[in-house]
Amino acid sequence: MSIPPQPPSSPGPYPPPGPYGQPGQQPGPYGGPQGWYAPPPMPMAPQKMNALAIVAFGMSILCAVPTVPLILGFVALSQIRNRGEKGKGFAIAAIAIHGATIAFYAVVLTLGFSGALDDGPSPKRDTGGQVTTPGSVSLEDIRKGDCFDTGGKLAQYSDKDGGQGGSSVKIVPCTQPHEGEAYAVFRLDDGAYPGKDKVVSTAEEKCAGPELTDYVGKNAKLPESLEVFYYYPQVATWIGGDREITCFIGNPGGPTTGSLRATGS
Repeated sequence: MSIPPQPPSSPGPYPPPGPYGQPGQQPGPYGGPQGWYAPPPMPMAPQKMNALAIVAFGMSILCAVPTVPLILGFVALSQIRNRGEKGKGFAIAAIAIHGATIAFYAVVLTLGFSGALDDGPSPKRDTGGQVTTPGSVSLEDIRKGDCFDTGGKLAQYSDKDGGQGGSSVKIVPCTQPHEGEAYAVFRLDDGAYPGKDKVVSTAEEKCAGPELTDYVGKNAKLPESLEVFYYYPQVATWIGGDREITCFIGNPGGPTTGSLRATGS
C-alpha cells in the first residue's frame, strides 16, 4: 500500500525570522529592534576650575613672595592633570610671568653687583683703604670709616619701617660734604633669609653695641643733628648674596664735612 504524498506545508501565521533572530523585527534607530527606545547619552558634567591655578596667576601679577607663584603654578598643573579640572592656561601663565620676573631681578642684581648700574666709576683708595677719589659702590660694599653721599635719600630712609635706602651710594673723602659715615660693618650667616624682623632685630643689637663708642671715642659729644642708621639685607638683595649690615652716623638735614672717627680707632 502506498502512502500518498503530503501536501506542501502552508506558511504559519507568523512571518519568517528577522535578521536578529526575532520574527518580524527590524533594527531600530538606536541599534535595537524596531519598537525599542534607547535614550540619548547623558551629558557630561562641566569641568571644575582649579582654584590653585587662579591663586598662582594672581600672585604672579602682584609679584608676591619670590618663587611662591612658580611653585603654586606647577602644583596646579599636577592637580589639573590628575583631577581633569580647568585652569591649565592660568597655571602656565603664572609660571611664565613669575619666571620672567625672577629672571629680570636676577639680571638687575647681576648688573648691580658687577657695577654696570652704578652712577659712576668705583672710588680710588690709598694703601690704608682711605678714599682719595670719589666713586659709586653698592650698599654692601661700604667699608668701615667710609664717608658717603646718598643723593638726598637719607631724609626718607627709616631704620624702623624698612624704608628703601637706594641701591648705591657715592663714596667721598670725609673732607668733602657727605651725609653718612660708616662706623661698623657686620656680615650675617649664609642660609635662608631669616626674615625682616629677625634681620632688623640683629641690626639694632649690633649697631647699638660698643662699636659706636669705640669709633668716635668714649668722651666724644656728637651733634644733636646726627642720628644712627643702618643698611640691612632685604629679600631681593639676599638672593643676590647680600649679607652685610652697615651701621652709620648720618645727618638727615643735609651734608656735613669732616670725620667723626677718633684717632687710633
